[in-house]
Amino acid sequence: MKIGIVCYPTFGGSGVLATELGKALAQKGHLVHFITYQQPVRLNGFIPNIFYHEVQVPTYPLFDYPPYETALASTMVDVIKNNKLDLLHVHYAIPHASAAYMARQILLKENYKIPVITTLHGTDITLVGKDKTYAPVVTFSINESTAITAVSENLKEETFKHFNITKNIEVIPNFVDVKRFTRKPIDAFRKVIAPKNERILLHASNFRKIKRVEDVVKIFAAVKKVKPAKLLFVGDGPERSTAENLGRDLGVCDDIQFVGKQEQMEDIMAIADLFLLTSAYESFGLAALEAMAAGVPVVASNAGGLSEIIKDGYCGFMSNVGDVDNMAKQALSIVENDKTLVQFKKHASLHAKQFDISKVIPLYEKLYEKYL
Repeated sequence: MKIGIVCYPTFGGSGVLATELGKALAQKGHLVHFITYQQPVRLNGFIPNIFYHEVQVPTYPLFDYPPYETALASTMVDVIKNNKLDLLHVHYAIPHASAAYMARQILLKENYKIPVITTLHGTDITLVGKDKTYAPVVTFSINESTAITAVSENLKEETFKHFNITKNIEVIPNFVDVKRFTRKPIDAFRKVIAPKNERILLHASNFRKIKRVEDVVKIFAAVKKVKPAKLLFVGDGPERSTAENLGRDLGVCDDIQFVGKQEQMEDIMAIADLFLLTSAYESFGLAALEAMAAGVPVVASNAGGLSEIIKDGYCGFMSNVGDVDNMAKQALSIVENDKTLVQFKKHASLHAKQFDISKVIPLYEKLYEKYL
C-alpha cells in the first residue's frame, strides 16, 4: 500500500504514535509518505520505504497568521497525485481532518478518490476541539472521514459525549515497541544521576497545566523523606518554572534534574525505578506505557484512559487526581523494598507486551484494507 500520514512532528503522543506507525508499516513493505511542516522527531536516520514531504507556508505582510491549513491541503493534493497514494491517515483532528476533507474534495473534481482515516488522540477532542471556535469544523470533518479511530475506549466515549458524531469509532490502542525499550541500564549514566544508588523517579511530559507537575514534586519530596531518591524531569513547557520553584520551596531542588526534551527515551527509562504521571486527564498515557515496556512501574492518577493500560496493584498503582499523599504512599510501597521493586518491574514488562507494536499494527492494516 501507498499510505500518506499527516501528523504533528513534535514530542507529543500523537506525533510519536504516527511516526512509529509509519516506520512499522514501512518495515512491512508499505510505502509511507509523511506530510507535515518539519521532520518528525522520531523520524531520525534513513529508513527504506519512507518519504518526507515538508509543508511550505508562504508568509505575506497581509497575513498576521500564515494559513497553514490551506498550505497543508494543497501539499496533500500534490503528494497524493504525484505519488498515487492509496490512502490518507491523519492524526489529531485539528487541523488535519479538515485539511484532508478539503484535499479530498479537490481530488474528487479530478475523479481521484482516496479514503481518509482520522485518528483521535486526546486534546484534539477533550480540550481544543470543544472550544466553540473549532467545534463545528471538528465535528464536520470527523464525520466526513471515511473511518474514525480513537486510542482508547475513554476517548471514544468522550468524543460521542461532546460531539454529534454519526459514524462508528473504532478503538485501536496506542502501542509500544517492547524490543526497543528492553535494554540494560547504562551503569555510568545511572551513577551520574544517583551516585549513592538512590532510587530514581521519572516524569516525562510537555509540562502543561493538565500534567500537574507540581504534584510530581510533592510526591518526590514525600518519598525522599523516607528513601534516598533523585527525580528526573524529561521534557519542557510552560509549567517547568512552577516545578522548579516548588522544588526550591520544599528543599529538594538539589535532587531534581531537568534534562529537557529527549529523543532516546529508552536510555533514560532504563535507569529509572518509578514513573510518575499525575495528569488531570490522559486519553491514553503513552509515556506510562513506554515506561512499563522499559520495566518501570507507574504511579498515576486514575484519569481518562490510564486505567486501560495500568493494572492497579500489579504493575503500578492509581489514585484520584490530586491525591498526593496516597500517591506518595504508593510510590514508597514500591521503591522502599528491593524485592517489591523487582517484582513490580517484572510485572510492568509483562503487562506492556499486551500493547506491543506487533499486535497493534495488523489492526491498522486490516482497517486500511477494509476501505481500499
